[in-house]
Amino acid sequence: MESSIAPHLVCPRTRTRRIEDDYAPPYPCWSARASTSVEQVVMGYFGVQSRGREMHGKACVALMKMAETFGQTDGPRHHDLAHFVDAQGYDNMIAIAYWDDPAAFARWRSSAKVDAWWSSDERLHDGIGYFREIVSPRVEHYETMFNTPDRLEGVGIAMGSISGDIQEHGYWGSARDRIPLAQTDALSPAGALRVVGDTPAHGRRVRIEGHDNLAIIRSGQEWTETRGKERELYLQDMEPVLREGMNFLRDRGASIGCYSNRYMTHIDAAGKPAEKTFGLSLWRSLGDMERWSESHPTHVAIFGTFMRIVQELQFQLKLRVYHEVAVLKPDEQEYEYIHCHPKTGLLNVLAAA
Repeated sequence: MESSIAPHLVCPRTRTRRIEDDYAPPYPCWSARASTSVEQVVMGYFGVQSRGREMHGKACVALMKMAETFGQTDGPRHHDLAHFVDAQGYDNMIAIAYWDDPAAFARWRSSAKVDAWWSSDERLHDGIGYFREIVSPRVEHYETMFNTPDRLEGVGIAMGSISGDIQEHGYWGSARDRIPLAQTDALSPAGALRVVGDTPAHGRRVRIEGHDNLAIIRSGQEWTETRGKERELYLQDMEPVLREGMNFLRDRGASIGCYSNRYMTHIDAAGKPAEKTFGLSLWRSLGDMERWSESHPTHVAIFGTFMRIVQELQFQLKLRVYHEVAVLKPDEQEYEYIHCHPKTGLLNVLAAA
């Protein structure tokens, strides 16, 4: 068993872990590993927002136009496509892309094909909304966890390899213990979200700057390979509880520090849904996220149901689960919304202020 923190990122701790050195987790998990030459990754969330069946085709064309650029020089190492309907009834399709080289991302973004399309005034007038949320954590600022070692997801695919069985999981606060910077830093939030440029309003291009130690989590599950009792337990017991928790964060999360939450389904290039979902949340801080996970009834129900199923199946799961968590510095964040409704992403926080 090894630490989730890669050996070259381990340093003398000034902040203690929540576990003793001889702690043995109840089941195995793994973390992604990147080359020691990787110092920073880029996670880009490129969204298209529409409402009504008459706009759906146009939105799909726009999403594909975005995704097509991923294949050009300096494109991402990996990308996913996903869909969800938000609380306001808008369809949102998102291309999530990952780079392991910020310089390559910068070249891709500034290329004529990408920049000219995104910067065009046509984005303000074609009847659909667009957003891009770019976070680029240094390797000290994020962690990953997977319950299976044979296939990575999300940023793990861009990182390229996997650890051995890790120690820091299966207890409250384990995500913090897996973040390298948390060895010496409390990761406390400071500052506030700030609008840059246009005042937020439907029909405008709005840019927002993030504050110190804003946290983001992508947490996913795939049940494609489940059969029989396990599949029944997931679909009838686990998924409804998970959805209830995701909807709470979407609708009332601001009261506990959750700026935005999306519960999304993977889709293929033709829009067909897969048996894979994930939640994507932006939080004021890792501490706020931890308090929800440890004590709020919605997450206690999620965790309790999952552990009951795991124990009932004697830890023999075909269900795949994973997550990635990053705690971000201001220079690692960029948020832009074009012609989006005021509850979109971080606009949700400004609308509630």
